[in-house]
Amino acid sequence: MRVMHVMGGGDVGGAKTHIMNMVTGLAVRNEVMLLSFRAGPFADEARERGIDVRVIEQLSPWRAVREMRALVDAFRPDIIHCHGGRANLMGALVRRSRRVPVLTTVHSDYRLDYLGNAFKQYTFGTANAVALRFLDFYQPVADRMARTLIERGFDPERIVKIYNGMEFRRPEGAFDRAAYLRQTYGVEVAADEVLCGIAARLTAVKDIATTVRGFAAALQDAPQLRLFIAGEGEDEEMLRRLCAQLGVAERVTFCGWVSPIEPFFRAMDINLLSSVSETFPYSILEGVCAGCATICSDVGGMPELIDTGENGYIFPVGDAAQLARYLTRLANDAALRQRFAQALYEKAAREFSKEQMCRRQEANYRHVLARFHRPAKERESIVICGAYGRGNAGDDAILKAIVQEMRALDPERTICVMSRRPKETRLIYRTGAIYTFNVFSVLRQFRRAALYINGGGTLMQDVTSTRSIWYYCYTLRAAKKRGCKVMMYGCGIGPIDRAGNRRMAARTIDGSVDRITLRDTNSMHELARMGVTRPDICVSADPTTILDPAPQEIVSLALAQSGIDPAGRYIGFGLRSWKGLDEALPALAAAADYAYRTHGLTPVFVPIEFPSDLAPAERVGALLHCPWHAVRTRLPIEVTIGILARMQAVVGIRLHALMFSAGQGVPVVGVSYDIKVDSFLRSIGSTTCTALGTVQTDELCRLIDESLSGALDGTVRRNATLLRERERENVRGAAILLGLEPDEKAAAADQQ
Repeated sequence: MRVMHVMGGGDVGGAKTHIMNMVTGLAVRNEVMLLSFRAGPFADEARERGIDVRVIEQLSPWRAVREMRALVDAFRPDIIHCHGGRANLMGALVRRSRRVPVLTTVHSDYRLDYLGNAFKQYTFGTANAVALRFLDFYQPVADRMARTLIERGFDPERIVKIYNGMEFRRPEGAFDRAAYLRQTYGVEVAADEVLCGIAARLTAVKDIATTVRGFAAALQDAPQLRLFIAGEGEDEEMLRRLCAQLGVAERVTFCGWVSPIEPFFRAMDINLLSSVSETFPYSILEGVCAGCATICSDVGGMPELIDTGENGYIFPVGDAAQLARYLTRLANDAALRQRFAQALYEKAAREFSKEQMCRRQEANYRHVLARFHRPAKERESIVICGAYGRGNAGDDAILKAIVQEMRALDPERTICVMSRRPKETRLIYRTGAIYTFNVFSVLRQFRRAALYINGGGTLMQDVTSTRSIWYYCYTLRAAKKRGCKVMMYGCGIGPIDRAGNRRMAARTIDGSVDRITLRDTNSMHELARMGVTRPDICVSADPTTILDPAPQEIVSLALAQSGIDPAGRYIGFGLRSWKGLDEALPALAAAADYAYRTHGLTPVFVPIEFPSDLAPAERVGALLHCPWHAVRTRLPIEVTIGILARMQAVVGIRLHALMFSAGQGVPVVGVSYDIKVDSFLRSIGSTTCTALGTVQTDELCRLIDESLSGALDGTVRRNATLLRERERENVRGAAILLGLEPDEKAAAADQQ
């Protein structure tokens, strides 16, 4: 692969380290040219490392563009990779006349790059912000930066992530930190002092004032602390005055620009970062490599590197008090510092090495090239329609699972979701999105789509609304008419009670749908009763069964934030408002009290549709005589699944409360309000079910006893495995329609 990297040439700090690591790593397996718009140390160092470096020093951007075009024509790169504002501007201008994809790495928030310098912010900053809109692909150096770009209107389908990486090697040889600090900075330190350091530009965006304030507060309980600030910038005088005002000037050393940085971090016990905005700062990785414990602000990709309380600490931006608490804790516990440092080093070396970064970068290049060179008229996209963007965790989980499966099936295809909240959908699922009822946009998408997916969930029903079944039937016909393959994906059917609706649905499905995968056998029987025979139909499972819970520490943190002891023993309840709930409330409350009194399980109410599911939880809670908890915040799907996985058993009216739990091997007790609940429980062989309209306390308590007896554990585990195996039929059906897998049934029919 031939790659032209373009940079301003004055890059410093993490951006410089990232580019240097990137070009030297990629040059091992690819042909790389580095174009700099300034001569100097960066270009010289890259040249010394064997990189083909070209320098264009022109004050006129138009002359610089002409010279860059000439280099592009001579080198003939497969991709142009820009870094920084000036490179982005040149890349945008060259892109207009050369058919080469232009990718830019977003090293920082471009709106904050010149924070504190109004002139540069409104000139260079504005030029960069405009240029970014004219590039082809964007590569943020952290997931949070990707979210920021999407919130600002950048197309999620043109964003690919990368993480900073470096060569992780423990420094070798003995190191006398006292001698280093004495000789370099003229500072005498005692052996029992705990040294914390921060390496950053002394500018507003780095918010080093928060570090100083947190350090000053920590000194009250950890007087052995000392602070070393490595960096230069316009905030230095302000920071010196702040140290004097807080009475800590004698314990703070301003080191100026530090190079090389390795001995600085070897001298430190704790590495700090208090920035307002970052992507994936190298100063943290450099401190990790040197063996420092780490405390940093909640910015950029830091939560993806640091697991708070496991291998370091993350504090809210600007929260000097929390920083002080963490500093005090580490200052007074040498064993904890050592444990954090080792755990973070192992994770960083495993997941954020230079080699791993370069492998990700090459994969990103292949992805970008495949997208860029697709024929303009090729029908390649996948359109997904369902009850999405309404705040229901079950529907959101269905969408997440389908998107995950389609990405795995063919990562080069674009995906567009029909959603009630398209902006939110773009942000969460990183797909294209259009408003569900914007018919003109929907029809435009169908003209470019290879596959239209209707599902999952129970969309074909008229219990909640007749209008919805009309609309879904319309989209099936419209997609087929415009040349899409059409699939109903891991869905349920019915009830469809009105005769006219049954006839319309049957005609539409028979005439417009190529393949149907159903999440239960009852739906198959319903299609047969409706007279649907043409599509290829099979029983699979709900797509959500493939979703995994969030990591244990994330689930524990979510429980703790809801006031729930992560180590406790609980019975979960997934309730919803429905006809018959009023009469069932006393039985549900009595059963919850029984579970606490007999089995020692505290009731926890877990909302699936937030916040509407909190209302029935509060109503049951008001009748309880035992302690109880409710999850009162909207959580990511994986965290909700993880919380349900912590339950000893789950009593569910909500179908997806039962599905999420059963998929994790948790015994479930269904309180059925709809045939789809009965169908799901029958599909997994469950006998622990009662009807919402006739639920009795004694029966519900008996079912809880049965689910907790252990007699069903083997069945529950087998069912969880069975659900995942069945669910593969969903993906297989989509693969056949996209031509990625042969249709064995069709082939057999042709032979006959």
